Amino acid sequence: MNASPNDAGGKHPANAENHYTVHRADLPLSCPTPDMTLWNSHPRVYLPIEKTGQAKCPYCGAEFELAD
Repeated sequence: MNASPNDAGGKHPANAENHYTVHRADLPLSCPTPDMTLWNSHPRVYLPIEKTGQAKCPYCGAEFELAD
C-alpha cells in the first residue's frame, strides 16, 4: 500500500475525529497520539486520563476515553 501525501508513513491524520477510545497499553496519552501525523496539528500535549478514565484536549477539544 502506498502512502498518500496526507498519510505520512502510514500514520493517521491528526484531529480527524472528536472522540477516541484508548487502552492502558497506549499510555501515556498524548494528543495528537504517536500514530497521528503532527505536521498539520497543534503541539503535542500529554493528557492525564488514568484517574478519571476520560480526558479532553485543550487545543482541539478531542475527547479520549480509557477502555480498560
